[in-house]
Order: sequence, then C-alpha cells, then structure tokens
Amino acid sequence: QVQLVESGGGLVQAGGSLRLSCAASGSTFSYYAMGWFRQAPGKERDFVAAISWTGARTDYADSVKGRFTISRDNAKNTVYLQMNSLKAEDTAVYYCGADRNAYSRNYRAYDSWGQGTQVTVSS
Repeated sequence: QVQLVESGGGLVQAGGSLRLSCAASGSTFSYYAMGWFRQAPGKERDFVAAISWTGARTDYADSVKGRFTISRDNAKNTVYLQMNSLKAEDTAVYYCGADRNAYSRNYRAYDSWGQGTQVTVSS
C-alpha cells in the first residue's frame, strides 16, 4: 500500500495561488490513479480533481474547473494541485488519495489517504 504526505497548504488572500504537493512512498506510484479531495468543517469530503496513472486523463469538479490544475511526476512519486484565483469557499483541508483502479470522484473508491493540508483563503 502506498503512503501519502501532503504539503503546500497555508493562508492566502482571495485571488491568490497555492501549489499543493502529495509525495508517495512504499509502493509503485505509477500504478495508482490519484485524486485530490477537500473537506470543510462539518461537511463531507468533496471531490476536487483526479488524474490517471500516466497523467493522460484528468477530471475536475465544476467548482474548480479553469482555476485548478492537477499534474503528476511519476519519476518523483509526486502529484500536484496548482490552485489559482482562490476564493474563500476553497477553504478546507485538502487530502490526496491513491486508487489502484481507474480514478474516481467517489472518495470511498480510494485505497490510501494522506493526513491532509489546511488551505485558508481570506476574503
């Protein structure tokens, strides 16, 4: 099973940018589809973006399409989430997940999770 560690969160003003990273270890990273999800206090874990094993296919939630970009570097065992034009409603804990099957918008499909990184956007 793969172990995941997120980083790159922080406090940013509305309209600003952040890049999240998720470093994987313990298994063959390129075998996993990867996803980013977020969870605000008192809410469910929501899909943000996902990327296939090779990086050839991506998927985005409508709320972030055009502002966020998911990418991966299999040589570095890392997946990224570039977040631009941030809004207050993007505030949440962001988690990356690994899925041995095809990427999914359903968080229950993912096999492994990181500990999360807090993103706070001030308006």
